[in-house]
Amino acid sequence: MNIPVILTNFKTALSGTGKNALVLAKIHESVSQKTGVSIAVAVQAVDIFRISQEVCIPVFAQYCDGISYGSHTGWMLPEALREAGASGVILNHSEHRFSERKKLISAVQRAKEVGLFVCVCAETDQEGKELSEMCQADVIAVEPPELIGGDISISTARPELISHSVEQISRVPVLVGAGVKNGEDVRIAKKLGAVGVLIASGITKAENPETALLDLAEGAKG
Repeated sequence: MNIPVILTNFKTALSGTGKNALVLAKIHESVSQKTGVSIAVAVQAVDIFRISQEVCIPVFAQYCDGISYGSHTGWMLPEALREAGASGVILNHSEHRFSERKKLISAVQRAKEVGLFVCVCAETDQEGKELSEMCQADVIAVEPPELIGGDISISTARPELISHSVEQISRVPVLVGAGVKNGEDVRIAKKLGAVGVLIASGITKAENPETALLDLAEGAKG
């Protein structure tokens, strides 16, 4: 699977749940087809099967546990996500961080074993470097938590973090996120060495998600 240039996390937003999630995913598919930009969506586990049947872009889970088949009521089994149609998974997001590194490493390992593309989130460039060295992530997404969901993007507020992250996390491609809203944010991120962006509210709260996505995709194309 190609690394998504735009990976939209639907979280548990009203616009990204159930029937609304399917509509939003189809908008992402349409924009990807129109622009040729690699776009993926990360949806709630209950929506993975339905959405993966309806769109041809990659569908990510928002989390999984480092478990195998057995007695794990309420846990998220990587095999179940893969069978539901997930192509990848986001791990260690600031809203759902692992309490212990060994649990994160186990989750990454299990996700990789079933063929999921793994995006591991980090809050700083240093954490990203450490995580890239201790687990086999396909991409590291650096998101300073204080900017997530805000009006100022990482590209504007902390562009040096992007370049530092790319330099520090040299063995794994880097996505950046937090406050990303428009094509200029994406252009800056890519100019500084990131392969793309992890975005959420910039799309899920957009008045016109298609227009917002088209702008982001144009920014990704340079």
